[in-house]
Amino acid sequence: MRHFLAALMALVLIAPVAVAQDQDPDQSAVETGPVQTLLQTHGAAIAKASRKTIQPTIDALLSSGLPEIQQVLQKWQAREIWQRKSDNLFFAGEEIAKRTIRLTDFDTGETVGELSTKELKQIKPNSGVQALIGTALVQFQLSDPDPDLRAAALLSIERDPGPDLLAPLRASIATETDPALRARKERVNTLLTISYDADEAARLAAIDSVAGDLGVDVRATLNPLLTTTRKVAEGAAPEGANIAAIVTPGRDIDPDAAYDLIAGTAGLPPRIGPDDIRAALSSNIDGGRVAGIPVASLDTPETRLAAYDKLAEAGAAQPRVTEAARAAALAAHTIYDAYDEPSAAVTDAAARALRDIELKVGMNQALDLTLDALSLASIYFLAAIGLAITFGVMGVINMAHGEFIMMGAYTGYVVQQVIPDYTVSILVALPLAFAVTFAAGVAMERLVIRHLYHRPLETLLATFGISIALQQIAKNIFGTQARPLTSPAWLDGAWVMNDVVSISYIRIAIFVLALIFLGVFLFIMKRTRLGLETRAVTQNPRMAGSMGINPDRVNMLTFGLGSGIAGIAGVAIGLFAKVTSELGSDYIVQSFMTVVVGGVGNIWGALAGATMIGFLQKGIEWMNPSNTLAAQTYMIIFIIIFIQFRPRGIIALKGRAAGD
Repeated sequence: MRHFLAALMALVLIAPVAVAQDQDPDQSAVETGPVQTLLQTHGAAIAKASRKTIQPTIDALLSSGLPEIQQVLQKWQAREIWQRKSDNLFFAGEEIAKRTIRLTDFDTGETVGELSTKELKQIKPNSGVQALIGTALVQFQLSDPDPDLRAAALLSIERDPGPDLLAPLRASIATETDPALRARKERVNTLLTISYDADEAARLAAIDSVAGDLGVDVRATLNPLLTTTRKVAEGAAPEGANIAAIVTPGRDIDPDAAYDLIAGTAGLPPRIGPDDIRAALSSNIDGGRVAGIPVASLDTPETRLAAYDKLAEAGAAQPRVTEAARAAALAAHTIYDAYDEPSAAVTDAAARALRDIELKVGMNQALDLTLDALSLASIYFLAAIGLAITFGVMGVINMAHGEFIMMGAYTGYVVQQVIPDYTVSILVALPLAFAVTFAAGVAMERLVIRHLYHRPLETLLATFGISIALQQIAKNIFGTQARPLTSPAWLDGAWVMNDVVSISYIRIAIFVLALIFLGVFLFIMKRTRLGLETRAVTQNPRMAGSMGINPDRVNMLTFGLGSGIAGIAGVAIGLFAKVTSELGSDYIVQSFMTVVVGGVGNIWGALAGATMIGFLQKGIEWMNPSNTLAAQTYMIIFIIIFIQFRPRGIIALKGRAAGD
């Protein structure tokens, strides 16, 4: 007994020394913490993870509530977890040299050693497991202190929603401190509730809350609820199925197609088509005959059917489905479209919400079309207002009016080359373009136009030649390549009212500019001496001359004024259109149509004509959006017909122009 006790005591004293001697000197002892303990509990599942089996392990990690789990999941997803072969412990690993990994303990965050890859096993989750880990990480990212990470996580949910994201999203809403992110989270929560919540009452409440919402994301959420699948039932449609419609053969579906659908579902023999008959006849030719019928006689559908039926009677081909068999199959089965969503209450609510949305979308599309038409009308008004002045007061058909628009646009481009500040350059370009084109208009009137009064054909030909010459001069100076006329930064983007209605800030600026010019022109015509003289010359030039007014001087200033306004219009148009030598020719036709339709020589007529043409063109483009050229053709045809019934335009002018 004494010998046994002595041996036992020796063993106890020697054992620690032996363990210390057996321990790897390069391997530090690790005190197992809660994270390591949890990882060891699920070590086998982590080491051999698959998409089908790993979810319980991920759920266990998440439910632990340990703050270090976020790092564990991140390292796991990035394939940066290593398992030490000697004791199966898990560590975060960082490669510091070739085949050398520095290990960090998850519990303490301290480095525990550096080992060769031969002594470690890298945990490599496949793409499916990585996706599940990424989903699990969302709940941490949604509550991350960094708002950018929270926004990125929310964007990830918006792009790839799923039922497993609903719970972590809801949990993060209460702690969200950013009002904008909180509103986004609540909206995404509503959409996920509609699609994935197990509580039908919650889904119905969420659907009712978005009724009338114009967001594209709302429609993208509701539309899948109303997707259907065509099904076949023996006898009547099954009770409890969420049926969208009963499909009636002969009315909703071709009877042959209905039978094919039933045959594929119920295991009935398929219909034999012409190709099947030809294939069977070809494969059963024997001695120049098929079922005893000469091949030369098989030149009609009837003889081919007779030969095929004989083959079927002989067992060499599958019998054809008779009309009686088809009718019996159709009568014995019901074809119906069933919603993929099983809840009828949910589909009814989704249908009601979409009807409300479609009504509101239609109203907003009308508003958007109206804004587009007003924008286009303001552009046409700016382009035509100068032509309305010269054409109305002087009766001159100025085919070079478009080139004054082009000159204004190029003036803006040159100013921007000198003044790099786009806001200042535009403010400088507007009056400078007026000055340049005013001078060009006065020169043209003094040198050419005043010699051709009361000779409209010669005036048209002369101004047409001048327009060609001005285009060529612009090409020689600026080249044929389009030049940029950049708008200020505060005109970038668009005013977005909702997901349906938006209008660019440049269009708004042009609309405001058109209103300003309307006001300025009315002030000139009603409150200044030039306006008084212009109206007098317009009404009766001989009487105006007898009252001491110089008609030639008025004509010169009026032509210059109209040309200067065209230059300002060129700067405005150049902000969104390409600035080339052909810029003016793109608007000269619309300008003349605006003046003629509105009423020659009348500013209100020009405004009415621009509005009519703008709305007409946008309306035709809306009905035929794929062909803008056809829309312009229809518009010209309409204007020709309109002029036949109202040749003096919408607002007829009294005086010389009316007499002409």
